[in-house]
Amino acid sequence: MTAAPSLPWVTPELMTRRTRSLSEIRAVAGWLLWLERRPDEQGRSVVVGRAPDGTLHDLTPPEAQVGTDMHVYGGGAWAAERHGPDMVVLFSDSRQGGLWRSRNGQAAQPLCPAAGDDGVTYRYADLSLQDGRLVCVREVETSSGEEKADLVEVDAQGRIRSLQSGADFYMSPRLSPDGRFLAFIAWQNPHMPWTETGLYVTDLSGAGGTVCLTGGTGQDCSVMGPFWDGRRLHALSDAAPAGAAHESDRHWTPVAFEPEETTGGGTAWRACPLSPAPAEVGLPAWVFGQSCCAALPGGRLLARGVRQGVPVTLLHEPASGWRDVLAGAVPDDVPVPLEGGSRFAWLNSPPDGPPALMLGTLDGAAEDREIIRRAWELPPHVVPADIALPETLSFPVENGPGPLHAQFYPPARGPHCEKVTGKPPLVVIVHGGPTGQARTDLSFKVQWWTSRGFAVLDVNYRGSTGFGRAYRAALDGQWGVLDVQDCCRAVQGVIERGLVDPQRCVIRGSSAGGLTVLSVLARSDLFVAGTSLYGVTDLRALAEETHRFEARYLDGLVAPWPEEEAVYLARSPLSWPEKITAPVLFLHGDADRVVPLSQGQALQKQLPASSLHVYPGEGHGFRDAGVIADSLARELAFYRDVFAGRRG
Repeated sequence: MTAAPSLPWVTPELMTRRTRSLSEIRAVAGWLLWLERRPDEQGRSVVVGRAPDGTLHDLTPPEAQVGTDMHVYGGGAWAAERHGPDMVVLFSDSRQGGLWRSRNGQAAQPLCPAAGDDGVTYRYADLSLQDGRLVCVREVETSSGEEKADLVEVDAQGRIRSLQSGADFYMSPRLSPDGRFLAFIAWQNPHMPWTETGLYVTDLSGAGGTVCLTGGTGQDCSVMGPFWDGRRLHALSDAAPAGAAHESDRHWTPVAFEPEETTGGGTAWRACPLSPAPAEVGLPAWVFGQSCCAALPGGRLLARGVRQGVPVTLLHEPASGWRDVLAGAVPDDVPVPLEGGSRFAWLNSPPDGPPALMLGTLDGAAEDREIIRRAWELPPHVVPADIALPETLSFPVENGPGPLHAQFYPPARGPHCEKVTGKPPLVVIVHGGPTGQARTDLSFKVQWWTSRGFAVLDVNYRGSTGFGRAYRAALDGQWGVLDVQDCCRAVQGVIERGLVDPQRCVIRGSSAGGLTVLSVLARSDLFVAGTSLYGVTDLRALAEETHRFEARYLDGLVAPWPEEEAVYLARSPLSWPEKITAPVLFLHGDADRVVPLSQGQALQKQLPASSLHVYPGEGHGFRDAGVIADSLARELAFYRDVFAGRRG
């Protein structure tokens, strides 16, 4: 006898199921390559390749763990190049450290050490390989804990030559096709890569020095993602376009520059006109290796953008400008052109199905697209009605850029979901960052609630990305204030529309979102309970303890540190525990390097109506599937107990 399908369909067993994740898609000499994380191999990440004949191959050996913990969040830890019949992969190893080389997935050979004899530790990220030349970002940590970064070139024998140093941070080193120029992004503290960066070019021939093409110190401009199209250099910039009438017109969009030889033998770079993209083409650079725009033959550009919180794919043609392509697809990064140029590969992340590596043409029908690899499979009994789909909502605001944006998910009404009568309870999700974004792809962390009769509101409070620079910058100096106002305004909006039960609204947030949750509970009676997942409670301690990449992040979000210490105290939930009277659940890992466990412990001890559960070995952001499932089960039981108590 076959067991009846589970009700609801998103079960703890489904949450703990070992599912792979796919990212960083590349095309190399007829091969399609990607990074694949495999929970059934202790979370190992491996470079996988699809050969021209369609067969799949692991291109890094079983003992390797492709990854880097540079900036904590990592990314861009590998690069590949074809040498005759062989595929050679160079990669950082997050377990062993250092740089390694593997040929056709065979045992890796060390290229650069993880540590020196003098106690210095080296990390490598954002690898770029061209004609045997490897350039990357290197982070150096001395035995005393001092950290600095530079751009380096590594030859086939592992010898390192430093190409650029002096800036606090670097990313995206990219060699020109002829190898003469190196383009890169650099920035200085206290800025982050989405607030103030510069696009620089170094002439490696020795005929010229290093020049800043756009952005740079003091320019109130974020530039990212440089890439070459022959001699033309492109990047993504949110500088005000020519003729912009309002600050709201600013968003990340492609810009271009071409070199011109000067009479003195140097090079001058000329800006090339390019119409702004009709969407924000860019993502906040929390990780290395992201790609949102690429060059195609004939001067065309292909871009992955965000329009009103929803991903879109755009094609720019010199004669006609921008238009939408890949109808119905939801790519994570810019689609990768394959050999021949007519077909493309992308990681598709739709709201109603699992992520999948796909092949297709830009204007082809959805049914003509080929699935190469799915990240995981839905249970066979699940029907479309079991999956809640997002509805993009907006709400007017009285001050600053608007309107306010959010993704609303009604309870799913399928046969494998819990039934709900009357207006449903509401779970409000506050994304982390706070420079992040509420995504629209299928998420068990959303469907867990919607399959149990809850509505979900995922708020893109001001400060979120995908809505232009003014919307993103609105949170400057206002973290713990404006995000709190926006979450309350969004909830008031769905209550006014009659979508949820106003007596059963709860709020949850992770990391930076945890601070917002606690601040909301202290200042509003809209919510009957809240959950802080590895959330911030003490801004002063965070400013003193966090890692190098985010060490000065709070200068922009809160106030200059330590000069404005009083502001940090005033915004920290730890300073006013008496204002938090609603029940709170704290969930935290004891290996968290970004927001230490001590932050949650300190506040929880002062809140009688609260509880704390600690997950041994977990860092910032729960990654173990069992931990994720357990945390959601605890949270569900917590809310139901609160609702039952209110009825009593």
